[in-house]
Amino acid sequence: MTMDEKKPYLAVLLVQAIYTVMFLLSKAAFNVGMNTFVFVFYRQAAATVFLAPLAYFFERKNAPPLPLVTLCKIFMLSLFGITLSLNFYGVALTYTSASLAAATTNCLPVITFFLAVLFRMETLKLKTTPGIAKIAGITICMAGAAAIAFYRGPTLKLLLHHHLLGHTHTQQPQLHVLPTKTWKTGCFLMFLSNFFWCFWLVLQGGVMKSYPSKLLLTTLQCFLSSIQSFVIAIALVRDPHEWQLGWNVKLLSVAYCGIVVTGVTYYLQAWVIEKKGPVFLAMSTPLALVFTIFSSAFLLGEIISLGSVLGGILLVGGLYSVLWGKNKEQKMDDDGICLTGDEAEKECAESKGSMETKSDPIMLV
Repeated sequence: MTMDEKKPYLAVLLVQAIYTVMFLLSKAAFNVGMNTFVFVFYRQAAATVFLAPLAYFFERKNAPPLPLVTLCKIFMLSLFGITLSLNFYGVALTYTSASLAAATTNCLPVITFFLAVLFRMETLKLKTTPGIAKIAGITICMAGAAAIAFYRGPTLKLLLHHHLLGHTHTQQPQLHVLPTKTWKTGCFLMFLSNFFWCFWLVLQGGVMKSYPSKLLLTTLQCFLSSIQSFVIAIALVRDPHEWQLGWNVKLLSVAYCGIVVTGVTYYLQAWVIEKKGPVFLAMSTPLALVFTIFSSAFLLGEIISLGSVLGGILLVGGLYSVLWGKNKEQKMDDDGICLTGDEAEKECAESKGSMETKSDPIMLV
């Protein structure tokens, strides 16, 4: 394998490593008392400051017009897909663990596919082997989510571990939205955050048709999300001390999530999709779970439960089942292979008539 052939594999490793550091830094910042709503605002503001000069320099001459209707659509996408998703994610992370956050990312492609089917952007043929694999994958993911939420089991704590920055206990910030801090509540909020993110993945394809400038669209969504996040944070966080950033893990996590995660991974994932396709990128998602489990145990001293491990395995299995079915179905359609036996001519005619070029909602960013 030549170096050029290795580059996509190295790129996905880097992408998942970046996400692993994001899970760890976010959890570490919340552990030392950073308010989750303030964190989301600072993160989106940092992303806007980073992307705005790039968008102006590269796409100012080719910027399409921005009608009011399109602006309203972008505003709503930013509200649900970014602002609410990140705020739910932040609160859920304080209730649970970095390992759980990494585990639930494996259900993103599955939820996205399910929503795409509801919006008729994807087809699901129940009488075919790929269709059965997709349904089985969705069912397995649901079982994994239930295992994580409702079954803790024995704890798996490594004997040798070090707490990041020397913090030996978790200091939770004062949250006013949820009065109780339970694992089940955190799991529910984490999956709700993922649902909003998948909703954004599916619907942004239509917005991109009316506003095809990707970098400007991303920058505009980050800017609108900054405003929305500020309104939420200023309404819920009145203590000025909670808005202060020092030269510590709080500032590091904000800068890293806003610049590296939003900027670097956006480019890397777009490049990987161009070279290898979205399925290849989605197949690498479980790597973040493996990296995060070991890193959080050593650096944050997190105690991993058996239920989290089993649930994570089920989520990974469900992910691969859906991706396998989707990939198999695409190959059959491309080769003109009939998917059923009794109604061969009908299936072939339908598949040939529906072979159009369209974006794959499995993993866009």
